[in-house]
This record gives sequence, C-alpha cells and structure tokens, in this order.
Amino acid sequence: MKRAGDLAIIALAGITALPLGLLIALLIRCSTGGPVLVRRPRSGRHGRPFAMLTFRTTGGPQGPDGLDPSHATRLGALLRRTGLEQLPQLWNVARGEMAVIGPRPVPPEQAPPSSASPRRRGRLDVRPGLTGWAQVGGRGQVTRSQRLALDLWYVEHRSLRLDLRILALTVKRLLRPDGGPAAVPAARSGPARTPPAPVPPPRQAAGRPGPSGRE
Repeated sequence: MKRAGDLAIIALAGITALPLGLLIALLIRCSTGGPVLVRRPRSGRHGRPFAMLTFRTTGGPQGPDGLDPSHATRLGALLRRTGLEQLPQLWNVARGEMAVIGPRPVPPEQAPPSSASPRRRGRLDVRPGLTGWAQVGGRGQVTRSQRLALDLWYVEHRSLRLDLRILALTVKRLLRPDGGPAAVPAARSGPARTPPAPVPPPRQAAGRPGPSGRE
C-alpha cells in the first residue's frame, strides 16, 4: 500500500520535477562543469547499501575560475536551502531503495550496528525517505540524538495519517524555505504517547526586536 502511494506521488511529482531537474542540471553543468550528480553511499532498509543521488552543490576543481571543490557555489547554496539538491532521489524512490516518507538515509558508518538494541535497530525496519518527521522538525537545526529520537518515534507510530501530515509540512517548508528553524524538545527515554513534535519559536511582542535585532 505504502509502495503504491510512493509510486503515485513520484509519478505526479515527475510532471514538475523532470523539467526542473533538467534545468538545474544544465545550470550546474554550465556554471561549474564536471559531473552533475553525486552518488553517496547510504544504508537502506535492513541495512542494505545503496547509492543515494544528489545534485552536486560544490565547486569544481581549483582553476583559473577560482572554484573551490570544498565550498558550495551560489547555485549549490540555493539548492541546499530549498532542498532541491535532493530532487534526483526520486529515482531512488522509483527503484525501491527509498520511500517518500521515512527516516533520512545515513552513511553506513552511522547505521545502528548489529549489537545495538532492537529499538534502535528498528530504524532500519523501514525504507529511508525523501523527507521525514525529523526533517519537518528542523532539518539541520536538530542534533543527531534529537534526529534519532524523532526517527524512532516515527518508526514506532507510522501511519497513513502521520505520513500525510509530514507530506503537508514538507510542502509548506518547500514553499517557505526561510521560515526559520524549529525547536525540538529533549528526547524522552522511551516511546512517547505523543510525538516529540517541533515547537515553533515564541512570537516577539509587537514593536520589540527579537534576538537578531529585527522585528
């Protein structure tokens, strides 16, 4: 059922994603040269390894143009901020290596070892996803331990209703990529009856600047 839903979503998304992906690939090729895609080793369901695809966001080899291979280009920074560097992972979903919703795939060295507790290894019971509960809860603003807690909560409480909620929040974040980080409360020591959900930052009183100095 979930697999059929994934295929239906990427079929619909492909109408927009294919021309957008071709445009991004052309821009990367013209601005930096070299390969357009990067293949990153990741652990999939039950620990099976696969190559996760992303658009290349860093500069090419050092040369007269001054590109630095270790730093993101302007286009690359934009792709990272909007999440569009993950667009090629629709192919990973089509191949069955990933799902639309699930914990983000981790490098093999970060995957739970065989000696880990059954609950922690439960993260590998599902296909890794394009987006997940930890991603809508703050993306890069959460720590690794917070991300693990959010991923484990999702695995233990996954449902169609929760997947639809994550999908809706993902669309919202794509439309407002600079909406600000979400604060995630400290993880509890066991399965919670309610999710360790992202909590929006408190509103500032009218006319008083926030910590950044902007109103």
